[in-house]
Amino acid sequence: MQPMKLPGPKARALIKRDAAVISPSYPRSYPFVIDHGKGTEVWDVDGNRFLDFMAGIAVVSTGHAHPKVVKAIQEQAEKFLHISSDFYHETWIRLAEKLAEIAPFHDNGVSFMTNSGTEAVETAIKLARYHTGRSNFIGFTGAFHGRTMGAVTFTASKPKYHRGFYPLMNGVVHAPFPNPYRPILERRKGEDYGETVVRYIEEQILGPILPPEEVAGILVETIQGEGGYIVPPPGFFPALRKLCDKHDILLIVDEVQSGMGRTGKWWAIEHFNTEPDVLTTAKGIASGLPLGACIARREIMDWEKGSHGNTFGGNPISCAAALATIELIETEYMCNAAEVGQYALDVLSEIQARHPSIGDVRGIGLMIGVEFVMDRETKEPAEKLHERVIELAFERGLLLLGCSKNVIRIAPPLSISRSEMDEGLKIFEEAITLAEKEFSLSKPRKARQPIPLN
Repeated sequence: MQPMKLPGPKARALIKRDAAVISPSYPRSYPFVIDHGKGTEVWDVDGNRFLDFMAGIAVVSTGHAHPKVVKAIQEQAEKFLHISSDFYHETWIRLAEKLAEIAPFHDNGVSFMTNSGTEAVETAIKLARYHTGRSNFIGFTGAFHGRTMGAVTFTASKPKYHRGFYPLMNGVVHAPFPNPYRPILERRKGEDYGETVVRYIEEQILGPILPPEEVAGILVETIQGEGGYIVPPPGFFPALRKLCDKHDILLIVDEVQSGMGRTGKWWAIEHFNTEPDVLTTAKGIASGLPLGACIARREIMDWEKGSHGNTFGGNPISCAAALATIELIETEYMCNAAEVGQYALDVLSEIQARHPSIGDVRGIGLMIGVEFVMDRETKEPAEKLHERVIELAFERGLLLLGCSKNVIRIAPPLSISRSEMDEGLKIFEEAITLAEKEFSLSKPRKARQPIPLN
């Protein structure tokens, strides 16, 4: 496929205007200026067509401008646009009832509506402290929970998220997340690596660093997002649940990116047969409108009136979009995510066999990570190569996003068809082939030999 001349003249003009008035802190990946979208397809302001394999960071779950979601937004907008959370409206009650129905608890779930995933995490932090009367937490390296002060304290995936912002919130200790591709702890016989990490928490954090009776909660992404789309071993969450129960610690799962049907179930935690105490969600909940929620078991969300609130949480238009989104996921797209996701994993495994730069392919449903390395034996991260793959794919009409420092995520709308997946993966492989040639990785490289000491 021939590359496009990007950015086009209209895009260049808008990017120039943007630079004059928008904060430079936004992490723009490449010069894509959207004009409109439909399903998995998007067009830029110069009329170039792209396939969207990042869905606005796993947000546009039902595809761009789904007519049922658009209709729900229009109908609500004709009634009223806003009423603060000091009052009531039926749409957010209906949404909370639906979230209670699908929440991964045996107990009834109670929701606090937010505007984003970060705000949902902040809510969970405050709730855990209020409910338990404790002040300390355990988080994980590689995590991303947001950028506000509490959430960014737990975030531990890139130094730039902390640089210049110290001191952060106190009372957070990080444990290693169980990355099966890059383990750093020694397993004991009979353990899977997830169980090893939980043992490390109990032996090296609880007691030596944090008294268990002063730990309010353990906050963890079910599948790490920004940290590299890392799926933990099956023993991790059951062992973590057991540890939390032992010490009366709340298990808080961040499903902002992995939830809302993306893994082929409502919540990724369901794949691990584990019930959390608190769950945060956002991103794919409303097909692109700003909305999030902190969902907790009823007995936990026991704070008094006025102890926590907001102005825009539970916005009626966002709630209407969420109800339409959830119905579409439930009736059509959750099953599609499981089926097309497994198909994509199978195809990517075949692509991996043809390309020495692909060290690992992992994921569940349509939450897939492809990790690039300079050498499969040493697992040296191929940071520049993976950036080049993203650039080459963009030039050929495929929108991708990276995560960690050498992983590309495959996170298209849940509505993607198999033919669209085929089209996108064909472009993806072409970009990999070209990047490998540029970095002289057309053949598998031998592992480096150790340098002799004398």
